[in-house]
Amino acid sequence: MAQIAAPATAAPAITPISLKAIAPWAVFFGILMLVLLYFVGAEQGATSLISGETVHEWVHDGRHLLGFPCH
Repeated sequence: MAQIAAPATAAPAITPISLKAIAPWAVFFGILMLVLLYFVGAEQGATSLISGETVHEWVHDGRHLLGFPCH
């Protein structure tokens, strides 16, 4: 029987991503997560930035899921 050999190909080189390229995205997502954590965890009562109950009602189930007391 004849043996069929596949041509040898080199694996593509993986280019490392520099810290300078990642840093702005990491800061952006870090700030976004802090804002989200504020709205889910503290946007009610004395620290409220937005008046009314609208934000509280939007994140109510998320508060309970993450263990924040809200009532």
